[in-house]
Amino acid sequence: MTDKPARYSSPAIALHWLIALALFGLIGLGFYMTGLPMSPAKLQYFSWHKWAGVTIFLLVLVRLGWRLVSPPPAMPAATSPLMRLAAHLGHLALYVLMLAIPLSGWLMSSAKGFQTVWFGVLPLPDLIGRNLELGKQLSTLHLGLNVALLVMVAGHLLAALVHQHVQKDGTMYRMLPIARLRPSVAID
Repeated sequence: MTDKPARYSSPAIALHWLIALALFGLIGLGFYMTGLPMSPAKLQYFSWHKWAGVTIFLLVLVRLGWRLVSPPPAMPAATSPLMRLAAHLGHLALYVLMLAIPLSGWLMSSAKGFQTVWFGVLPLPDLIGRNLELGKQLSTLHLGLNVALLVMVAGHLLAALVHQHVQKDGTMYRMLPIARLRPSVAID
């Protein structure tokens, strides 16, 4: 029998789940809107997509800042060095992608000549000049980064499920927000 694993702080848990839910919604909207014919609704979806992308970018920066002042809890002692390395590299990849995707979208919008105006109020500067060919390349990059994020999230989820159901080390409980889902006694 082992002790309950140390938990992430409440702000870290809240940011994790807020960002995760927002990302799934944003990726879903992104794939949906790109298949639509040009219309006022499609343009509105693109605006919402950009607003949400900028917001998630800012939330990720807040999450990284919080991580600096409130480091994550230690992994269970039984975690092998290879698994620790995989966890660190996986989290690093997730953070890099969560920052690179909105930046690639902002660059793409700039290159295509569509300024990003956050919530229709705050115009963000174009990061590069208009260049339609580069805009197409950045569109491909933006899509590829999103697919990579989905793959990394699937790996992240799979790792959490392995910890929960195979290793039974309580790692997944460190990030669950609902108290009744957390173990109240030591984990077998």
